[in-house]
Amino acid sequence: MIAQPVAANDSSPLAGLPPAFLVGLIGSGIQASRSPALHEREGAAQGLRYLYRLFDLEVLKRGPEALPELLAMAEALGFAGVNVTHPCKQAVLPLLHEVSDDARALGAVNTVVFRDGRRIGHNTDHSGFAEGFRRGLPDAAMGEVVQLGAGGAGAAVAHAAMTLGTGRLTLLDMDPARAAQLAAALCERFGRGRAVASTDIDAAMARAHGLIHATPTGMANYPGLPLPAGLLRPALWVAEVVYVPLETALLREARARGCRTVDGGGMAVFQAVGAFRLFTGREPDAARMLAHFHAMV
Repeated sequence: MIAQPVAANDSSPLAGLPPAFLVGLIGSGIQASRSPALHEREGAAQGLRYLYRLFDLEVLKRGPEALPELLAMAEALGFAGVNVTHPCKQAVLPLLHEVSDDARALGAVNTVVFRDGRRIGHNTDHSGFAEGFRRGLPDAAMGEVVQLGAGGAGAAVAHAAMTLGTGRLTLLDMDPARAAQLAAALCERFGRGRAVASTDIDAAMARAHGLIHATPTGMANYPGLPLPAGLLRPALWVAEVVYVPLETALLREARARGCRTVDGGGMAVFQAVGAFRLFTGREPDAARMLAHFHAMV
């Protein structure tokens, strides 16, 4: 990590100062991210010197191919670690020395810790989504669930959906092969037939109890709905992953049609709770971080 507590008898200029942590986020179109404020405010509340910086590929006019350079730079500058978001959660895997069991199973990383010259990948998205879902839709019917998106975030959310008790998860993605690959991996972990890939959204939605949205659609750079509005009906619940904006076009439409909904704020906060713990080795105050988030939005 970037710093350790300084001994009281240390004669250096930093003697007596609280521990310092420099962390960041690598992704595209992340200028509106709440992560910097979430992490920095929790760090301040714990008496830490804590800085969280953005590496926005859109601003840098780069793509995921810049990951090796950005990781090396962060290490050289003394970062404790970085969060990783779209479109880098899977591309970062070959650049790591070690991957947690959860991240390996999911095939996606959202948190990289730098420790003793090694890059260690973790995934806090799945636990973040699960906790937000439990709080927002505690009694949701989970027999048949449709999920849109099978990328890095989608893999984590699908894993969470299975642990939440989904009977069968139907996956749809712009890349049908990616949906099929994720479905196969989920069946291997959770049991045959528990997940299937589909290209027929009408049929999938007709039998669904709920919908999980795990694509970038709804973000500022990807406006609109991820599916035809007519497929939403009052009996459905809808869970969103996008949290900027907190009320996406999908959530507005779903609420207007009588659906119960949960926004992406819970996932954003609780994945940050897990990342803060990994970066600092300290236990964050989840309730305080949730209050910080709602104060921002």
